[in-house]
Amino acid sequence: MYIVTNRIFLKNEYANEFEQRFRNRAGQIEAQPGFTRMQILKPTSENTPYVVLTTWQSKAAFEDWVGSDDFKLAHQNPMSKDAFEEGGSLEQFEVIISTD
Repeated sequence: MYIVTNRIFLKNEYANEFEQRFRNRAGQIEAQPGFTRMQILKPTSENTPYVVLTTWQSKAAFEDWVGSDDFKLAHQNPMSKDAFEEGGSLEQFEVIISTD
């Protein structure tokens, strides 16, 4: 299993737009081979980023998504650069232990 997190620091006035974009998204990611799960985590304290967390069956499945036409379509209309604070990051992890 492979986990990818995208930590996104937003200016407060753009939070609703950010959340709406995910609620209204095209949904291409769900159709991707190897996709398992996506969670959008909303911060509950100031100076904390939103986290977009996706789970994949493998690193290769994630890389195939990033290289796909569906990925380009999902990211073709980004929010204004003014919406973001500095400090965001993309992190990738291999799962070594998982419990449910």
